[in-house]
Amino acid sequence: MSLSFIRVVLVATTHAGNIGATARAMKNMGLTQLVLVNPKHLLPNPEASARASGADDLLQNALTVNTLEEALTGCHIVLGTSARERQIPWPLLNPREAAQKAIESTINNQQVAFVFGREHAGLTNEELQQCNYHIHIPSDEVFSSLNVAAAVQVITYETRMAWLETKPLEKATSDKTADQPCTHDELERFYKHLEQLLVTIKFLDPTQPKHLMTRIRKLYGKAQLSKVEMNILRGILTETEKSLRK
Repeated sequence: MSLSFIRVVLVATTHAGNIGATARAMKNMGLTQLVLVNPKHLLPNPEASARASGADDLLQNALTVNTLEEALTGCHIVLGTSARERQIPWPLLNPREAAQKAIESTINNQQVAFVFGREHAGLTNEELQQCNYHIHIPSDEVFSSLNVAAAVQVITYETRMAWLETKPLEKATSDKTADQPCTHDELERFYKHLEQLLVTIKFLDPTQPKHLMTRIRKLYGKAQLSKVEMNILRGILTETEKSLRK
């Protein structure tokens, strides 16, 4: 169990100062993995360094990628922040529940990502569909909008508290054996494979997809599939394709 298994992902950040403030919040709470998805201002940046207030090492080691899918490579559990209800409800956690879920996952050396969206609009529906869980910070309804770095501080604080509470159990659970969960990128490849097959058998009309794939993502996202289970599902898809070609 280690906080090093947890990454903070910022999507399309427009203010460099928020990147620096995020790095400071993370370092305060012992988190070190920072990933930036298509930020407006690239690092190094003087405003980011100023707001980091000594967390420059996190900025220097931050990974910058073009897409959220790249940022989530290797992750087993993805938790995305959402300030509003969505058309199709996703499993919803408050910050404390999300932190506990993250720490429980690191006990088995699983990679975890907390994803934070744009300052003005948050995460898109498509981005949130890549998350296993949504996190809602229960702020005052009259003034509910949180600065992204402030939201990171809330989540990272709860994560540290959950880690401190769980740490004494680490030794007792270190020999626990279980199927390794599949990663985010393995899930994404499965969804693409499944979608192709559904189109082939005419179960899914690509011109009128409605919300079929969204509901399928929700279904399998809740299941937290293991690598063994994923291999079974991919094998079923492959053998079905072979039968169709005969």
